[in-house]
Amino acid sequence: MPDVILPVLDEAAALPWVLGRIPPGYQPIVVDNGSVDGSADLAAARGARVVLEPRRGFGAACLAGLLAASDDIVCFVDADGSLDPADLPTLVAPVAAARADLVLGTRRPVARDAWPAHARFANRVLVRRVARRTGLRLRDLGPMRAARRDALVDLGLRDRRFGWPLEMVVAAHAAGWIVDEIEVAYHHRRGGQSKVTGTALGSVRAVRDMTQVLRSCT
Repeated sequence: MPDVILPVLDEAAALPWVLGRIPPGYQPIVVDNGSVDGSADLAAARGARVVLEPRRGFGAACLAGLLAASDDIVCFVDADGSLDPADLPTLVAPVAAARADLVLGTRRPVARDAWPAHARFANRVLVRRVARRTGLRLRDLGPMRAARRDALVDLGLRDRRFGWPLEMVVAAHAAGWIVDEIEVAYHHRRGGQSKVTGTALGSVRAVRDMTQVLRSCT
C-alpha cells in the first residue's frame, strides 16, 4: 500500500491525530526537519517510520521522504492536522487505476477562517501564474497529493524550499503527465501556526519561492 510522506517541523501537538487518521495499510514516513518538541520520538512511538533531514526546507524534507519511500505510489500530506489523511485513498485511486499521474487535493475550507485570506490570495496568484505560463488550469496548489514514486524521482525536482509543490506540478505537466484535482476538506491546523500560511510574511515567502521556481521552469 502507498507510503505517506509527512514533512514535520515541531508538530507534536498535531501528530497523534494525524497518524491516527492514516488509512489502514498505508505506511507513514515522518521526515523530521529539525524539530525541538519531540516530534520524531512521538512519531516513532506511534509506529511511523522516522527519517531525519537536517537540511532545513520543505522541499528538502519532501525529497528525503520520497527517497526513503519504497512503495510504487507515494502520498504527501501536511502534518499539522489541516488535512485529513483519511482522504488519501480518494486521491490514490485515480493513480492506481492509471487514470491520472498526479492527483492534487483541492482544499475546501470547513470554516471561513480555516484558510487565512492572505494565504488564499497567495494561492490564487500562483494558480493564475501557472495557468499563464503553462496553460495548466488548476484551482489549488495544495500540499495533499499522490503520484507514482519512481516517476516523481525521475522528474529531478531541484527546489528545497517552499517552491517544491509548484515545481512538482510544472515539471509533471511539462513531462506530459495527466494532472487531476479532487476536493478535500481543509481544517484549522492543530496547535501552533503554519510555517507557510500562518502569517502574511509566510505567504509572501512562499510566493517568492514558487515564483522563482516558475521562472526557472518555463
